[in-house]
Amino acid sequence: MDIPDCFYPFQPTLVPPKLPTPRHFLYLSNLDDQKFLRFSIKYLYLYKKSVPVDALRSSLSRVLVDYYPFAGRVRRSEEDPEKLQIECNGQGALFAEAFINFSAEEFLQICNRPNRSWRKLLYREEGQSFLDIPPLVVQVTHLRCGAMIICTAINHCLADGIGTSQFLHAWAHMTAEPDATALPVGPFHSREILRPRGTSLKITKHHPEFGLSGVPNGRTHGGLVDPAIDPVVPTSFTFAPWQILQMKKGCVPSLKYCTSFEALASHVWRAWVRALDPPALQRVKLLFSVNVRGRLRPELPAGYYGNGFVLGCAEATAREVARGSVRRGVERVQEAKRSLDDDHVRSAIDLLEARRGWPDLAATLVISQWARLGLEDVDFGEGRPLHMGPLASEIYCLFLPVAGSPEAITVLVSVPERVAEKFDACMSDFSAGGGESERGDLIGNGNVVVVHGLERHHDVER
Repeated sequence: MDIPDCFYPFQPTLVPPKLPTPRHFLYLSNLDDQKFLRFSIKYLYLYKKSVPVDALRSSLSRVLVDYYPFAGRVRRSEEDPEKLQIECNGQGALFAEAFINFSAEEFLQICNRPNRSWRKLLYREEGQSFLDIPPLVVQVTHLRCGAMIICTAINHCLADGIGTSQFLHAWAHMTAEPDATALPVGPFHSREILRPRGTSLKITKHHPEFGLSGVPNGRTHGGLVDPAIDPVVPTSFTFAPWQILQMKKGCVPSLKYCTSFEALASHVWRAWVRALDPPALQRVKLLFSVNVRGRLRPELPAGYYGNGFVLGCAEATAREVARGSVRRGVERVQEAKRSLDDDHVRSAIDLLEARRGWPDLAATLVISQWARLGLEDVDFGEGRPLHMGPLASEIYCLFLPVAGSPEAITVLVSVPERVAEKFDACMSDFSAGGGESERGDLIGNGNVVVVHGLERHHDVER
């Protein structure tokens, strides 16, 4: 179901910082300006009650004093055109206000799967490249029932998921408490701690997460399908806490421990390989983001909002993944995570300095972890959101938080339309061993799975 067009009573405006801010060029680390991160993270929030737009605009101006790089512009370095930096110039974030003839109830009925019509909920600034777009774009859309939708586009080169959550909470804090004089957590701007290790680069680790050619390799669906002739559709699955626990119990005690992410990542990877059915001996990979703030020596400072993650990489043959257990997949994920120490991260930074390549996406599923970031708790003063999720269905698999159920997880991933039913069936077989299907309360509904007992179509991972 498409949503109607938005009405804009005024032209979008730039919101600059409320007070003068530093003027300089902010260095971006090699983890920040990777080529595959040169896009905006687009969040959509639905709130039951609107917050006055003047209050949102004023608090945004105030928080941009602390987060002043968000009011700057992304630029190419004069010394190295391949290298990006932030011109901190106080130019401002783009802010749009709109109205739509739609209700919160109607949106909740369709929020399980994003569609292209949702893009109208975020003002589109025209430009020849993403360098022409402000690093922060906001649209506040009023619904006819008094609800509001806030959509944000935050340039990924400035911040990762943890950083964007930190910024959104700061903005919400200043909105809900306009007399506040300081943020609960102040931002740490410098990325110098992640510079390469001198002129003699030390690539000391094996990095299967990166391709050898330095160019995009099978950028959509792991090179196993050509989207030009094989259209893809978004699928959505919400897993209840007891279902995730069942997966984990199948891994323990043979494994000492198993996190919810590890179990579900293993399960989704197996279902994805089974549905696409590549040649049995083909190598398939699972790439997933790992926060390394606490793995570095020294650790990244509190408030660091830049990209502080690297990609973990698990790999095996298609036969091993498809026929294997959830436990075996968890072992591969854990093995990949264990290798991500300080030396590995520094080696990756040096590798990116030597060769600004792309991740190896041939026959690869990429999982982006949005759960456990607190994104579903952003409160501008009128309560937590009824829905939080992506503005659009991207090519990556997203693990999303579920509003009102902190132990549940929603999985959003697009797959070729021809295998959607098969993928549904494979995802519904959430038993640890992968034998007989144990569907329980996991109910297939076309390409959507709804779990009884959860608020419908909301999205959390713990």
